[in-house]
Amino acid sequence: MSKIQTSTAKRRKMSDIRKDNLKQILLSAENLFAERGYTSTTISAIASQAGLPKANVLYYFKTKETLYKEVLTQLLVLWMQHMDEMTSEQHPNEALPRYILQKMKQSKQHPNASRIFAAEILHGAPYLREQLQTDLKAQFIKTCQVFHDWIAKKWMDPISPEHLLFLIWSSTQAYSDYALQSSLLMDKEELGDNDFETGLELISRLVLKGCGINLV
Repeated sequence: MSKIQTSTAKRRKMSDIRKDNLKQILLSAENLFAERGYTSTTISAIASQAGLPKANVLYYFKTKETLYKEVLTQLLVLWMQHMDEMTSEQHPNEALPRYILQKMKQSKQHPNASRIFAAEILHGAPYLREQLQTDLKAQFIKTCQVFHDWIAKKWMDPISPEHLLFLIWSSTQAYSDYALQSSLLMDKEELGDNDFETGLELISRLVLKGCGINLV
C-alpha cells in the first residue's frame, strides 16, 4: 500500500470513529435527558452510558448545554425537512399521508427526543426559543402557504393551515410523549408495530376526510 493510500485509509478510519462516537454520545444524551431531565443529567453520566471517557464527550461538545441543544436541533431539523418535502405541486391526498407517516416514524424511532422536545416547550423553551422563532417559524409559514395553494386549487376545503399542522403534530407526537399512558390503558408493556400502523391509518383518514380531500 502506498503512502497516499495509507494516509487515506487512516483519515477514513478516523472519520468512522468520529461518526461512531458522535452517534453513541447523542443517543446516550437523548436517553438520559429524557429519563432525568436537563438539570439532573451530567456529562459524566452521558460519557459512562456511551462507554467513552468524559474528555471525549467534552472534545465534541464543550458544554452540557451545547449537547442538549444538538439533541433538540437534530430532531427539529428532521421535522422541518419532512415539512419542506410537501410542495404546492403535490396533491394533498399523497403529500399529507406521507408527511404523517414520517412524523409517526419519528415518534416510533426517536421517542425520547420527542419527549425532550415536549419538556423543553413545557418549560418555556429556554434553550430552543430562538430556533422556534426563526428556523421553525420560517418553515411553518412556508408549509402553511403550500396548504393555502392547495385550497386555492380546490384540492382541499378552506381549513386553517396553522391549526391543521398543530393537529397533525399533537396526534403523531402523542405516540411518543404519551406512549406510557396509552400502553397502560391497553394493558400492554409498550406500543407495538400494530399500534403505530393503526394510528397512522386513522390519523391519515381523519385528516384527509376532515379537510375534504378525496381518499386515494
